[in-house]
Amino acid sequence: MAEQEMKTFKDFWPYYVREHSRPATRILHAVGTIVSTILVVEMFVTGNWLMLPAALAVGYAMAWAAHFFVEHNRPATFKHPLWSFAADYKMVALMLTGRMGREVERARATEAVAR
Repeated sequence: MAEQEMKTFKDFWPYYVREHSRPATRILHAVGTIVSTILVVEMFVTGNWLMLPAALAVGYAMAWAAHFFVEHNRPATFKHPLWSFAADYKMVALMLTGRMGREVERARATEAVAR
């Protein structure tokens, strides 16, 4: 499905997975997502709102490094920020439960059928 045709998160998810097809990309994303989440939790616990810029910087720096240096593509967050945010957490959850590899295979198969 072409990027401009995506109307729902369900449509977006296979595209997101294909854009994160390399394990190193997913690992960098997971590290950034987990560390930024910890910083946000710490921000709420301590009341130190200066943690928010740090959380955003860490999360985006790790993700963008993965896209620019590993995957060699443009982060989906530029066009779909809310779906990308949700997809990051879905991807991390699937990684932590050992199910992300199947999602990558499924997304690749979906792309091959669409061609």
